[in-house]
Amino acid sequence: MATQLIQEERIQKLNDKPPRDGKYVLYWMQQSQRATFNHALEFAIRTANDRGDRLLVACGLMDDYPEANLRHYRFMLEGLQDVATDLESRGIAFVLQRGAPADVAIELAEDASVVVCDRGYLRHQKAWREQVAKDVDCEVWQVESDVVVPVEVASDKAEYAARTIRPKLAKHREKFLVELKTNPLKKDSLNLNVPGEDLSDLDTLLGRMKLDTSIGAVTKFFQGGTSQAKSILRRFRDQRLTDYDANRNQPQTNYVSHMSKYLHFGQISPVDVALTISDAKNHPDDDRDSFLEELLCRRELATNFVFYTSNYDSFSCLPSWAKTTLEEHKDDPREHVYTQKELEAAETHDPYWNAAMKEMRHTGYMHNYMRMYWGKKILEWTNTPQTAFRFALEINNKYFVDGRDANSFAGVAWVFGQHDQGWKERPIFGKVRYMAASGLERKCDIDGYVEKVEDLVNQATSTPAD
Repeated sequence: MATQLIQEERIQKLNDKPPRDGKYVLYWMQQSQRATFNHALEFAIRTANDRGDRLLVACGLMDDYPEANLRHYRFMLEGLQDVATDLESRGIAFVLQRGAPADVAIELAEDASVVVCDRGYLRHQKAWREQVAKDVDCEVWQVESDVVVPVEVASDKAEYAARTIRPKLAKHREKFLVELKTNPLKKDSLNLNVPGEDLSDLDTLLGRMKLDTSIGAVTKFFQGGTSQAKSILRRFRDQRLTDYDANRNQPQTNYVSHMSKYLHFGQISPVDVALTISDAKNHPDDDRDSFLEELLCRRELATNFVFYTSNYDSFSCLPSWAKTTLEEHKDDPREHVYTQKELEAAETHDPYWNAAMKEMRHTGYMHNYMRMYWGKKILEWTNTPQTAFRFALEINNKYFVDGRDANSFAGVAWVFGQHDQGWKERPIFGKVRYMAASGLERKCDIDGYVEKVEDLVNQATSTPAD
């Protein structure tokens, strides 16, 4: 396997300011929250070594991150515990400070010679980096470490569908699917005296924050962190990769990797995941290819979508044909109409849909095949397609551990026709793809899925014996 430090296409200079004398190089770690296989971190180490500086890694912790609640914060902070431990073992100082992420970075940059940041693609993530690049008085570098092929390299426009981006990704894939060289920091920075939050007691830290606590953590099912991510990935490779292609759309089974939530918080590198699966030569090619299609094509199509679509979280983002056909059918009679509260409570006439909603609510996860059905039924059971879009996105982002990212916005938009084509016209949906309960009954053991979810809910709601 080829090994390379960092491909130059991952690196961008965000301002025209020069480096200067400072106490340290600052790596503002916000999206790529891991200490291993992190291109931004390795670039920051290289920069510090070249300058003879120490390195400070810092993360900003805000109480009101868009749509985040206790479920998301707990998982993220569990991951940052791993970051702190792993960096300490490499002689690198880490600090978590309360405040808006850009403000934290700008304040710490007052003592920095150079600032390095990782990359995020959502509206507020881009705005934070623009603010830092503008307001600090030294050079700022951005290093991509959360997609395989940098988004501008893959395409210079919003892609129509997976079939249009797939060959473009394939053209560049091998160049970027390489191991990342790890360099030691020459000048230990653990003696830097920078105040920050105590990560040893997450309950106390979370208790001091002003958070939405109505959506509880899902520690009975998933814990955050790079160590967890790698362990789950190895287990998936060894126990579930064979027959993945045949079972990936069978929700009654557990042929899933659970990588999406770890990728969401940057707790594992998509390149690392791809190499782990690609190198599993003892598993069938079809199974490895099927998994890599999801990771390397579908996920990066979602990144392309939010990067080139400014209104990615609005009904207006949909392709013209989808908006037109849904508008033409917006007044079609609905046999069932539910409020958002009824949907969140899983109080519909459909036991399959209710099971999917319960899986989401109690575990922070839903089998991907059921996510499609879940979204399609919200469109069918809501009084207008615009309201349905809002309901689907709000519920998605509220309960899923991996909500609020590019995959979420692209996934919800897909329900309404994004990255899809016109189908046979029918009531309510118009030419947008339709899904029916009868399809679930025909294609999978849907009753087995309902039973599986019942067991998960019992597990979630049970209390330890005295």
